[in-house]
Amino acid sequence: MRCGSRLVRQGDGKDKVRSLCGEPTDVTFQGVIRRTPRHEYGFGYNRYDYYGPSFVDMPIEIWTYNFGSSKLLRKLRFVGDELEEIRTDGHGY
Repeated sequence: MRCGSRLVRQGDGKDKVRSLCGEPTDVTFQGVIRRTPRHEYGFGYNRYDYYGPSFVDMPIEIWTYNFGSSKLLRKLRFVGDELEEIRTDGHGY
């Protein structure tokens, strides 16, 4: 998704999106999703194992950006702090 000349991609964090695109027009809390965290990081001798809860509750937020009546609304779905999905909606206002 473009915010002026800047580009926002899946995997970006909330802080990065906010700094590139500004404050969203609307923020909706959609609930939580339960996920299993990754258990191994790295390869070979530099591998780290994760020891902790088997499930983590991650909040889901939908951020809406309205770029005006000549452009489509953008809906960004965050799971935890990570941007997971970018969708378009009807025309802005």
